[in-house]
Amino acid sequence: MSLLLESDVQCPHCGEVFSVTFDTSQGDHSMVEDCTVCCRPIQLEVRCEPGEILDVEVARG
Repeated sequence: MSLLLESDVQCPHCGEVFSVTFDTSQGDHSMVEDCTVCCRPIQLEVRCEPGEILDVEVARG
């Protein structure tokens, strides 16, 4: 079972969709990731269990 999983997220700034890799071994967590297109920060709230992403909430960082 892989604990690193990819999920697509949509940038709340420019609207572009890109992939982010999440470490599901950490359990629920938050992180900041820069958009790969406009480079602005995005706040990601991740709900997950080992090997499974349950939900990702995206907000302007």
